[in-house]
Amino acid sequence: MGFVFSKQMGESLKAQQEFMLMNSRLQLERQLLMQNQMRERQAAMQIAWTREFLKYFGTFFGLAAVGLTAGAIKKKNPGVLLPIVPLSFIFAYQYDMGYGTMLQRIKGEAENILETQSTLLELPKGPLTYEDLEKMRRAQSKFYIEK
Repeated sequence: MGFVFSKQMGESLKAQQEFMLMNSRLQLERQLLMQNQMRERQAAMQIAWTREFLKYFGTFFGLAAVGLTAGAIKKKNPGVLLPIVPLSFIFAYQYDMGYGTMLQRIKGEAENILETQSTLLELPKGPLTYEDLEKMRRAQSKFYIEK
């Protein structure tokens, strides 16, 4: 009688462990999907913001270019056009970020760093461990009592 009962308990425990493993795996997959969705949405918001900014800055740049060109012609001084140079670099950067290939180049460089220069990513004093956190918590805690 005890053998049958323990056999049933063992099978039940094994089934429960398999269920828990499957459940935790499913939960991890959902978390990974959610994190990826959040990352994609944040990236989409950043690109959309850049494109919106480009509309306003493009208008400003166009008006400034026309105004500075008119001023340079009126005063017969080409030095008046000098502010167009840095403004054109800003405009080109924003355009490349919003509509160009900048994000692909950044992604490629990030992948290169991860593959060939991973030592640049190491934290000072190595990764943070539970023991390090406990040591810091104990040092800061006013209520810690040594056992």
